[in-house]
Amino acid sequence: MEKLTFYAVSAPEKLDRIGSYLAERLSRDVVRHRSGYVLIAMEALDQLLMACHSQSIKPFVESFLHMVAKLLESGEPKLQVLGTNSFVKFANIEEDTPSYHRRYDFFVSRFSAMCHSCHSDPEVRTEIRIAGIRGIQGVVRKTVNDELRATIWEPQHMDKIVPSLLFNMQKIEEVDSRIGPPSSPSATDKEENPAVLAENCFRELLGRATFGNMNNAVRPVFAHLDHHKLWDPNEFAVHCFKIIMYSIQAQYSHHVIQEILGHLDACKKDAPRVRAGIIQVLLEAVAIAAKGSIGPTVLEVFNTLLKHLRLSVEFEADDLQGGSVGSANLNTSSKDNDEKIVQNAIIQTIGFFGSNLPDYQRSEIMMFIMGKVPVFGTSTHTLDISQLGDLGTRRIQIMLLRSLLMVTSGYKAKTIVTALPGSFLDPLLSPSLMEDYELRQLVLEVMHNLIDRHDNRAKLRGIRIIPDVADLKIKREKICRQDTSFMKKNGQQLYRHIYLGCKEEDNVQKNYELLYTSLALITIELANEEVVIDLIRLAIALQDSAIINEDNLPMFHRCGIMALVAAYLNFVSQMIAVPAFCQHVSKVIEIRTMEAPYFLPEHIFRDKCMLPKSLEKHEKDLYFLTNKIAESLGGSGYSVERLSVPYVPQVTDEDRLSRRKSIVDTVSIQVDILSNNVPSDDVVSNTEEITFEALKKAIDTSGMEEQEKEKRRLVIERFQKAPFEEIAAQCESKANLLHDRLAQILELTIRPPPSPSGTLTITSGHAQYQSVPVYEMKFPDLCVY
Repeated sequence: MEKLTFYAVSAPEKLDRIGSYLAERLSRDVVRHRSGYVLIAMEALDQLLMACHSQSIKPFVESFLHMVAKLLESGEPKLQVLGTNSFVKFANIEEDTPSYHRRYDFFVSRFSAMCHSCHSDPEVRTEIRIAGIRGIQGVVRKTVNDELRATIWEPQHMDKIVPSLLFNMQKIEEVDSRIGPPSSPSATDKEENPAVLAENCFRELLGRATFGNMNNAVRPVFAHLDHHKLWDPNEFAVHCFKIIMYSIQAQYSHHVIQEILGHLDACKKDAPRVRAGIIQVLLEAVAIAAKGSIGPTVLEVFNTLLKHLRLSVEFEADDLQGGSVGSANLNTSSKDNDEKIVQNAIIQTIGFFGSNLPDYQRSEIMMFIMGKVPVFGTSTHTLDISQLGDLGTRRIQIMLLRSLLMVTSGYKAKTIVTALPGSFLDPLLSPSLMEDYELRQLVLEVMHNLIDRHDNRAKLRGIRIIPDVADLKIKREKICRQDTSFMKKNGQQLYRHIYLGCKEEDNVQKNYELLYTSLALITIELANEEVVIDLIRLAIALQDSAIINEDNLPMFHRCGIMALVAAYLNFVSQMIAVPAFCQHVSKVIEIRTMEAPYFLPEHIFRDKCMLPKSLEKHEKDLYFLTNKIAESLGGSGYSVERLSVPYVPQVTDEDRLSRRKSIVDTVSIQVDILSNNVPSDDVVSNTEEITFEALKKAIDTSGMEEQEKEKRRLVIERFQKAPFEEIAAQCESKANLLHDRLAQILELTIRPPPSPSGTLTITSGHAQYQSVPVYEMKFPDLCVY
């Protein structure tokens, strides 16, 4: 070998003939199974290859590769391993100039086949698989650095290389579920464990992928996972994509996320657990990508996830409707549980992705999700809910609000206007999202996330009488001008939502706790003196509604409202630190503790709390009195004039669009259409004789109330069922009558009576104008000056 090497280095032009001769000898020895001579020939080829680096080595390399191919084609494992080792040595040699005509298609196919070896002897099988993986690694190293020869990234090669590596990685007995980048395996593991060697090769391959060929390297992963049904359970799939996300360059992360989203779309009709597995993989990929560059896929991620959330709810609704008795019910319930797994995975992914976005992007995502929430009477949402029905619509509302809750978690806006713009607040507080106690809970929790900018919510958790609010060490800042203007514009909307939420019949303890927290957070974050007065008016109005009980609430709910009012007034009295106010609240609470503990949160929300039969017989000392509160606050400089005005919820247009009963009784709208609908016999003549029976009827208010209710029912029915054209025509006729009447009045006013009733002197600044005569004319139903 020394003489041969010296001869080849001295006369490089002879390398081509030396290589041809050795190749001819080796081919003959392989066919005749002369393994000893084969080993000698390959050793000679290896040493010559390592020693000679001249330009004339190109033809010799062709002979060398031909010999390696011969060894790999042989059926003997030892010769296959020998050929692989020689190829790996060749792959580690850096050539001065690339060889564009050389192709490695055969080696890719052969090494991939060796990775799937099924030899009967386990040791031999492992040895062949290791050789195949090392061969693929050699092909990658030899070709991947050459930008002008990118054949290795073509789909036909990636479809062989990637599954071969994954097949061997799959053989790991315990899948490593590390969150961070896995540590590098030791040299011994690399040589002896096919799984570790394959994973290392897979990382190296992905690390060399560029923008143009990233997708070709990732798509075979999906095909492998689909073919081997590895989405359920998905531990291996998660492990693979963690490797992918940590191995590729950070700026290409969004390519992988796009591929996962595309595969999720392709599998939208697969089993729920398969979709849940893909979404879990997406979550892991997003968790890694969110730390670096996410790219332009932010809205695409949310849009796709919300679309699949709707599909999952639709499938769940179809299963519920299509379920039959017997054993089919078990299958239906299991499918429902599987769909809930999908929905929870989607919500978790949305929340995690949203929480990792910067604030400016997160506010856009909040608006995007809120725009998807189905709100009755509006067509702004873009989710198709036509196939869902009422139950499905409620379900999708809950899912979207849960997603919104996770996105808003930890969001800190400098001003409340940024966190709660009108376009977001209006649908959030829509009556359509108050039809169910769970919906109301989610809406309040979303509001808490956005209002609580100083992390005080945890200190307020649970509704209770706080002995000393100062012990909570509540953080607050001076109310800024933007927050003050926000409360002037939207405060009534927030009060109205809290007022109506307290009066719902399906409230549970958590609803009252969240309502109390809402009042407390508004007091901390948004309350100036004017807002404090409004909140106290709201609390007194809630107390009055519980006592009067126009809504026929159960006794538990009435006592719950009383307890909520007590807890809040105790809180706000200590926050504004007015001694007389605190004294009055403390006195009422003390009396309640002795005589009516069911009016306090610590008692009413216990499991076995005795409830009163009625609230009418209670003494005034048990209630918070407006006059005493006004007196105590007035002495401290508060403007208490508005405390004497009872709080009435603001009427909105949404009340007329909502399916729920409006807060304003519809019959209170005085419309002069009633006279056309009521029979003329019911109309009492103005000249009717006053008799004992007539007086009796006038005094008998119950009969009058029934008549009034019937008339109101007719008005309601008219507006609910009559065609719009008919109502418009009647309104137009009434308008015409009013117009004619006004014309008559104006015609009379231009004819002054004989003598004026007085004079009017108009002054402006220092100027005084001429005295003007004032005429007074009286009409039966109108006085005009």
